[in-house]
Amino acid sequence: MIIEKQIEIIEKKSKFIGILVRAESEDEIKTFLQDLKKEHKKATHICWACRLKTPFYEKALDDGEPSGTAGRPILNVLQKKDLQNVAIFVIRYFGGIKLGAGGLVRIYSKVAGELVK
Repeated sequence: MIIEKQIEIIEKKSKFIGILVRAESEDEIKTFLQDLKKEHKKATHICWACRLKTPFYEKALDDGEPSGTAGRPILNVLQKKDLQNVAIFVIRYFGGIKLGAGGLVRIYSKVAGELVK
């Protein structure tokens, strides 16, 4: 898979690496996720969301973050922009300061929003 865009944002000592990729299948996304897990072994979370056109498929994963605070906000950005055949992955390295549910929703939305600009 080709990385279309990659950004890094630091929020309260946590590092968030956002990656936007084009995707044609669920298998492609799963393979890319496995590659990210190998590359970022010390990451606390790798949250993601995707939208595929044919066959229609949407998925969001919080990867251990509180339910609905990571994958869902990423997916919401993809839906609002009506983007298809893309996936956004956000790799988090925890910096020691908890962000709270609202803070997590804001930062994951921000990373995804920056990627789709």
